[in-house]
Amino acid sequence: MNSSEAMAPSTTIRLALFSILLLGMIGSGTELILLDHMEDWRQWIPLILIALGLLAAGWHGLQSTARSVRVLRAIFIGFIASGLAGLYFHYQGSAEFKLESNPSLRGWPLFWAAVKGKAPPLLAPGAMMQLGLVGWAYTFKHPALDRAKKKGE
Repeated sequence: MNSSEAMAPSTTIRLALFSILLLGMIGSGTELILLDHMEDWRQWIPLILIALGLLAAGWHGLQSTARSVRVLRAIFIGFIASGLAGLYFHYQGSAEFKLESNPSLRGWPLFWAAVKGKAPPLLAPGAMMQLGLVGWAYTFKHPALDRAKKKGE
């Protein structure tokens, strides 16, 4: 294979990001299902976003259009927002759990006890934020957007 046949570095990086994104969504979705992350409507949000992300990624894999890139971007913004909300809800759940065992906790002691707690894991929603950021990096200056811009779409 000569140098003209080799993939451009940006194409290779974009393919790696897309692969990481797919593996991350499949892994995170599987983990959430195995953990039975479905007790109330808020716990369904990351599962729904991951399902939408996988569907949109499949569509984009078959048809790399500006529209599919824009849909992926919107979903990835949802991933980031979901991760931020999840951090709040996990903190809230952990703080409530700590208060059950020690009702006198307040202020910084409560904060640190909740942060160090294991139920629910405080930083777990960060995985959604990471997936959203990897997805955003994948769509950054995507060639399909350039093609659409040249066509005036």
